[in-house]
Amino acid sequence: MKDKATFTSAISGIEFPQKEKVLGNSIRIPILNIIKEEHPDFDSNQFIADSELNIYREKYISKFLQSEVGELTDLQKRVVKSIKGNKSFVNKVEDKVDNRTYGQVIADKVAAFGGSWTFIISFFIFIMIWIASNVYLLMNKGFDPYPFILLNLILSCLAALQAPVIMMSQNRQEEKDRERAKKDYMINLKSELEIRMLDEKLDHLIMHQQQELIEIQKVQIEMMNDILEKIKK
Repeated sequence: MKDKATFTSAISGIEFPQKEKVLGNSIRIPILNIIKEEHPDFDSNQFIADSELNIYREKYISKFLQSEVGELTDLQKRVVKSIKGNKSFVNKVEDKVDNRTYGQVIADKVAAFGGSWTFIISFFIFIMIWIASNVYLLMNKGFDPYPFILLNLILSCLAALQAPVIMMSQNRQEEKDRERAKKDYMINLKSELEIRMLDEKLDHLIMHQQQELIEIQKVQIEMMNDILEKIKK
């Protein structure tokens, strides 16, 4: 049997299930004003569908952002679109694929090794062996006698090569930090807006429950009046 529990929306004229029925009085004033801007004939005693109300909630969020921060940025537009599409930024952060180039991978490994105790201890041992070999074993007449000009040249070349490689790794890390900060901003902004929408829905739910209780009380009063009339007869 076809379910006939439907109603007609006052703004679109489309029929919706009765469970999506929303009274204009239960809608918060800022959102109601947006609806009346587009539909001046809409009265607060009329009804619209919950799916239609969600559209005006999104418009209210967009206007709120524009009033707070001015023109919407691409990040903020992505946040509003993610709320509409029910998408999660957390999954994108966790599932991000490592797209580093071969040179970036080498730079990261060199920077990681150059900033470790393994490198410091290994290089210290190498220098001690170099000095001991030339001073004590070769009696300061070997391939690099004191003041160790060849060793100084090697150290200078190593420092000259290591510094730009480490800077490459640091620059790439800064790019990752900026991207992570953007994602954190979008997640926090989406959380704030979803809390606002949840507050709207809770207000609507409370108002809807109050209306149902009032209707139940009216029915109960009518039943009691009928019973009293029967008793009087």
